[in-house]
Amino acid sequence: MSALPTFFIPHGGGPCFFMEWNPKGVWDGMAQYLKCFADDIRNDIKSIIVISAHWEEDIIKVTGNPDPELIYDYYGFPPHTYDLKWPAQGKRDLANQVSSTLNNGGIECMVDEDRGFDHGVFIPLLLAFPKAGIPTIQISLCSNLSPEMHLQIGRLLKPLRDEGVLIIGSGMSYHDVGALMGRKDVAGSDEFDTWLSDSILLPSAEREERLLNWSTAPSARLCHPREEHLLPLHVVAGAATGGKSIIDYNETVLGARISAYQFR
Repeated sequence: MSALPTFFIPHGGGPCFFMEWNPKGVWDGMAQYLKCFADDIRNDIKSIIVISAHWEEDIIKVTGNPDPELIYDYYGFPPHTYDLKWPAQGKRDLANQVSSTLNNGGIECMVDEDRGFDHGVFIPLLLAFPKAGIPTIQISLCSNLSPEMHLQIGRLLKPLRDEGVLIIGSGMSYHDVGALMGRKDVAGSDEFDTWLSDSILLPSAEREERLLNWSTAPSARLCHPREEHLLPLHVVAGAATGGKSIIDYNETVLGARISAYQFR
């Protein structure tokens, strides 16, 4: 079996794929992408690692809970969205392996025995893997939000791809919540999306240099006032260092250009 690809996917807004919106169908294109992005490799996946924008720790943590609960970390949505279920099992031996790998690589990491899956995990994976039959663990971001550190986390995790581990970064290539929710104008998304996609398609060394310096890109801080939704991209890019990449999805949603990427 060849190494699995890595993916940077958009996880939308809260439980957006499981409720009605006005305008109707605004999230349908993204939902369809999430349902299908892993189809070509589905039978080769033995376990899943997700790096979500919605978990930050001063020291990197990885979920070791064998039966993770869901964390409904979204607010003001219809009652039925708090009854969504995605009962995937954890995988403690993989969590231990990740923790050891990062610690041995100079990045402090510890296993969290209690934490469950936040919506950056269970919302998109409820679409992609509705039967929840693949063991899954989650890795936190580091609260220092260092681009270099998150690229390095990915580089250290790269060998797991040869073991049937699917590494997913769950965030958004555009994330100004106020603009997406209509409280202010969307600004800079076309410009930043063009820069980001052009950067992702570069050879690996140039791609990583661009990602290290993402905040100097055109309209970078308009599109990411805070970078937690972009940094999962750094992890999955690092886990595919030396490899090629493609634009897997691109669409305008609520006025903003949003992209997803696959790395091989």
